[in-house]
Amino acid sequence: MTANLNRFNALEKLGEYLRNCDFEKPLYFDLQDKISQAIAANGWFTQETILNALSAWGKVLTKEALSIWIKPHHFSIQSQPKTIALILAGNIPLVGFHDLISVWISGHQALVKCATKDEFLIPFLAELLEKEAGEKGFRFTKKTLVQYDAVIATGSTNSSRYFEYYFSKYPHIIRKNRNGVAVLDGTETETDLKGLGKDILQYFGLGCRNISKLYLPKGYDLNLIFGGLYGYAEVIHHPKYANNYDYNKAVYLMSEYDFLENGFILLRAHHAFSAPIACLHYEYYTNLEELKQELSNHKEQIQCIVSNCAIANKIPFGKTQEPKLEDYADGINTLRFLEKLS
Repeated sequence: MTANLNRFNALEKLGEYLRNCDFEKPLYFDLQDKISQAIAANGWFTQETILNALSAWGKVLTKEALSIWIKPHHFSIQSQPKTIALILAGNIPLVGFHDLISVWISGHQALVKCATKDEFLIPFLAELLEKEAGEKGFRFTKKTLVQYDAVIATGSTNSSRYFEYYFSKYPHIIRKNRNGVAVLDGTETETDLKGLGKDILQYFGLGCRNISKLYLPKGYDLNLIFGGLYGYAEVIHHPKYANNYDYNKAVYLMSEYDFLENGFILLRAHHAFSAPIACLHYEYYTNLEELKQELSNHKEQIQCIVSNCAIANKIPFGKTQEPKLEDYADGINTLRFLEKLS
């Protein structure tokens, strides 16, 4: 075994717990309480989005998937485990959980600072892991981080500059804003386009794996994009999303931008990868090979690419929020980073 067996089994048990989630059973009463607290604390969190996140983790925390994930690495039970400081984002539910379980399976200890808007779900799942394994692995704090050996921090592009400076003397992984993009060629099926709608609007488009930029062949019918998005029209009933939609529409109108809209999302031709909430950028291309080179030149701004085209590491439509355990954020292998600290 290339990892602590107790910790491995605890992850597998957690996956089973999440896959069999039933709030009619007493076993899940505490989880429902944490979900309610999380919704109260974060206006973007809903019962549906939290359950989506929990379900996604339940799918990947299987014995087979965990074995594939850790197979290339060699961790032993740490006689003197390192303390890894984790600074987590809070844009979508459980967004920092991969870092947490990476430290857990590596045998190290995690000193965790959750986002102020997501302080309930991750500590609860961490406690379940500790109880199942019969050992401590996490310490949560709201104070300034002290006494740690390495850092994994996730934030905005602006905060990443602060992180780079503040943590420069420690081994570190610093993550900043990235976005998902989609490359279409006009051969997409109705199912593909519905999947694209999910990739754009799941979690209200707030995740770094959400699609915020489309590349379309010259002359592409934008009504096809609206058709794929139609099944997600209910997002406009969420107050925070609706406020952003109204605000950005007003900005577009006052700025006299050319744009299209369908009552719940705004489409604008723009070169930027990142789009405001409730907005989607698009750009036309004429040569796929030139586009692939352009995407490669800007790879540090891109989290994932959805396409049916022959593009390296592409993701199928509808699957951006279902990464495998080995699909590391920013393409940085977290387990290899932790392995080198041993």
